[in-house]
This record gives sequence, C-alpha cells and structure tokens, in this order.
Amino acid sequence: MPWSVRWVGSCGAQSQKQCKKSSFAFYQAVRDLLPVWFLEDMRTMEVFHWEDGGKVSAYSPSEALLYALVHDHQPYARHLLTKFPQSALAVPSQSFSCCQSAPHLAMAVRYNRVRVLLRILKAIQALPPGDRAAHLDRRGCSRVEGGKTASHMACELVRPECLLLLLGHGASPCLRDSAGNTPLDTLLQQISHGPAANMCAKLLCLDCLFFFVPQDLKFAMKQQLLDNRQQWQDLLGESRFQCLVGLVPPSLFVGAMRVLIRTISPEHFPEALDNLPLPQFLKPLDLKLES
Repeated sequence: MPWSVRWVGSCGAQSQKQCKKSSFAFYQAVRDLLPVWFLEDMRTMEVFHWEDGGKVSAYSPSEALLYALVHDHQPYARHLLTKFPQSALAVPSQSFSCCQSAPHLAMAVRYNRVRVLLRILKAIQALPPGDRAAHLDRRGCSRVEGGKTASHMACELVRPECLLLLLGHGASPCLRDSAGNTPLDTLLQQISHGPAANMCAKLLCLDCLFFFVPQDLKFAMKQQLLDNRQQWQDLLGESRFQCLVGLVPPSLFVGAMRVLIRTISPEHFPEALDNLPLPQFLKPLDLKLES
C-alpha cells in the first residue's frame, strides 16, 4: 500500500521523503471520500507528516478536520467533531497554520462548507464561554489574512449562509481587521467594487448584518456613503442607504426582527428561524439552511 512506509531513524532526508509520501496518501484518501473507519485507521496507525525541525508527527483530529473541510467529506467531519469535540478544534501544527489559533471556521467559510460549518458551530457551543468567543471571533494572521475574522471572510467572499450561521451563533459583527474595517465595511467594499452579477447575494448579506449590528455601529465607509449619496442609493436602495447612514431609524420590521432573533439561543439556531411567528413571505432571510 502506498502509505505503508518504513522509517529510517538515522536518515532524515529519506524519512522526510517517506513522510511526504505517507501524507499525500492520506490527503488523497480524504479527497476520494473513503470511509471514515478507513481514514481513522490510516490517521492513527499508518500516516505521518513532517514538521519543521525534523519532527515526525501523526495527524491530529484538528488537522484531519481541515482536510475534511477542504474536500467536503461530511461524514468524516461529523465523526471527528463527535468523537473529538475539543481536539478536533484545537490549534493545528505550524505546517497547517502560520498563526497559533484554530482556523477551522475561516476554512469552512472560504470553501463554503455550510453544513460542516454548522456542525463546527454546534461543537463550539459546548465549549466554555471564553473558548467559545476565541473560536467565533478568531482573527486571522495579519500577514496572510489581514486580521480578518470568519465574519469578515463571509462578507468578503459573499457567503450569506455562512454569515447568518456565524452571527446567529454569537460571532461579533463589530470587530475590526488589521485595516480597521468591520465586516460591514468589507461587504460595502465588495458591493462597490465587485461585479454586479451576485448583487442579490451581497444585499442578502447586508440584510443579514442589519439584524445583528448595533444601531450605533461606527464603520469606516460611512463618510464615503455620505459623500457619494446617489451612487450608494442606486446600489443599496434608498431605504437601506438611509438606515445605514443614520438618516432614518430602522424600520419597525427591522427593529422587530432584531428583537425576535435575539430570543433565539445559539443552540436552536438556525432551526428556530422557521418557528418565528411570521407568515412565510415575511421571513427575514431567504436562505436554505439544513441542520
């Protein structure tokens, strides 16, 4: 079998070569969506990866989950999060992440793995409050990710389902990245400069943010909106624009939805959205989320 390798303790170069061969075999096995039991046998007994400094390491549940995210191996992700709820969300080795924080939420958003993202968020809810906040509001590496949170990334990549799940499970919509931008600023930049093809998804992200951001949120793009009023009114619509820059208070509907959504605990999100006491045509977000 390609991952069955013998280690040569005295020959670092040969061991490193065997590690790479073994590591790639595991990557391929996850990519090919092989059965969970087979992958776990490989991970725990047969495959290793090479660390800086010449250390040979087995794959941790956290590192295996990153592979499951990349290749959308949902059964494997579910197994890892169920059997290893804490270690699956631990910080991976430096060969997987340049900064010492767990990148799983950002990775799920980047690859738009909505179902796995929901499972990760459910697992995070079981953590102590401090650990929970550290995961939800984790800032990415300033050098590579610009200090963006997963919510920033959901706005930058225009992932409305991901954004709704993050905010509904307690991620902050107010944090700033290394450039001083909130997720709202990031989204407005996408609306202004990005292609018009996915404008509906961008406005859906904006409507999602409306239900979670505080009314007095200070954001960097506000002055630009005021200086280019007609352009932004055309892009956003007059009611969104006026509410965003504070010319009018939020509509009664937006205010009511903010109150209603706050009554939903993260443990029951997003399922409880369907139980909001509203007719279907007034449901706040036209998203198809599955638990």
